[in-house]
Amino acid sequence: MRHLLSFPDPLNERAARIVAAAVLALALVTLGTGFYWLLLPLAYGFIARTLAGPKLSPLAYLASRHIAPRLGPPTLVPGPPKRFAQGIGAVLSTVAATAALGTGSHALADGLLAALALAAGLESIFACCIGCRLFGLLMRAGLVPQSVCEDCADIWSRSR
Repeated sequence: MRHLLSFPDPLNERAARIVAAAVLALALVTLGTGFYWLLLPLAYGFIARTLAGPKLSPLAYLASRHIAPRLGPPTLVPGPPKRFAQGIGAVLSTVAATAALGTGSHALADGLLAALALAAGLESIFACCIGCRLFGLLMRAGLVPQSVCEDCADIWSRSR
């Protein structure tokens, strides 16, 4: 069970960006059509990736095993910040799904979807991970111990 619920570290940033592009597309389609049921696979994907990386997420599996390897050599980045970012996506998408499908609060769902679309767009287009930046800030503030990610301790010196 422990192996199933592990997260890759390091992981291929190309795969993460492919997943982010799909999240961006799904968020925009949901916003544009009002098909809020699409929040269910979106939330499932975030939860699955948070718990187990690509093992339980068909999209992440496809991106990491089949698409990203065809785009060139991997660009490896630390896993813990990406897992943290997936966790944020899991919370936002689950709250959005609950708001839209459970309470009919489409305005709240739309706002959360817009935030997800913005974050996914920054990640997929510019390789700028908002969750990773927040993870770095939490490390600087001492709220995330350095032992969680030794490679992340100096995340701000990187170009991305």
